[in-house]
Amino acid sequence: MELRDLKTFVVVARLQSFHRASDELHTAQSTVSARIAALENDLGVRLFERLGRRSVLTEPGRRLLDYARRMVDLEDETRAWVCGAGESRGSVSIRVPESLCAYRLGAVIRSVRQRFPFVALSFTACASEGLDKELRGGLTDLAFLMAESVSGKDLAVEALSVEGLALVCGPGHRLARQASVHAGDLAGETLVLSKADCSYRAMFEALLDAAGVETAPGLEFSSAAALRGCVLEGGGVSILPDFAVKGEIERGELKVLPWAGPRLETAVLMLHHREKWISPPLAAFMELVRMEFGLPASGGHAMGVPLLGKGKPCC
Repeated sequence: MELRDLKTFVVVARLQSFHRASDELHTAQSTVSARIAALENDLGVRLFERLGRRSVLTEPGRRLLDYARRMVDLEDETRAWVCGAGESRGSVSIRVPESLCAYRLGAVIRSVRQRFPFVALSFTACASEGLDKELRGGLTDLAFLMAESVSGKDLAVEALSVEGLALVCGPGHRLARQASVHAGDLAGETLVLSKADCSYRAMFEALLDAAGVETAPGLEFSSAAALRGCVLEGGGVSILPDFAVKGEIERGELKVLPWAGPRLETAVLMLHHREKWISPPLAAFMELVRMEFGLPASGGHAMGVPLLGKGKPCC
């Protein structure tokens, strides 16, 4: 097996596309196909199967991926030690809730990009489905969750902060002028919710269920910008991190509903596989994130956030 072919295999597995892999690797798609074919011929197994436009791993492909990532990481580690961290190459794959990436990580991304110009940074909107498998299989290097806890003894988890959540609506909404809003006030209301930033959504829906409140069929968006636009136009009520709606609230475009129930908040968690080699670019990214959240460089549990061992990972 050629290391070059294994590196190509890892990129195709991450992107689930031969075409996108050729763009990232700056090579022809036929070259990518030839390298994967060489691996398949050498191993005597099929590594990918086509599902529509996606190229997904077969079972032998999934078994190979962990070993391939280890070999690629070892090459990156060797290069970093011999050439110096400033010459690091390769890629870093990160899953992060869209609102967190947009409002809290911009400066971090810019700094890492300036320090490691030859490293490709790939960001994917976070969702709970399959995240643990991606971290264990090496498809994802680092993930951020907005959740109270996460399970998995093989996952290293750091609590970065506790973020407040705001129940918001448009200024013309029927609830906008109420002195306080109780769970019962949301009966029959349209909830405008996010698919990706899902942990606080699940928490809030559970709270309403416990109160016996039945809402109208909801609106669900995968885009945070589209979600906010819908709420701005009076489409319903949403729950979002304070930092994601600060500007709209200050400009009077959104109204914070004075929630009479328990405080609405979520922890921000950063996690990776315990056995994952932390490359210089990944280490720099993590250190800068800690600084962004006001933590010491060594990491740790911010603000006394409990990490409960039985929770499901979610965003």
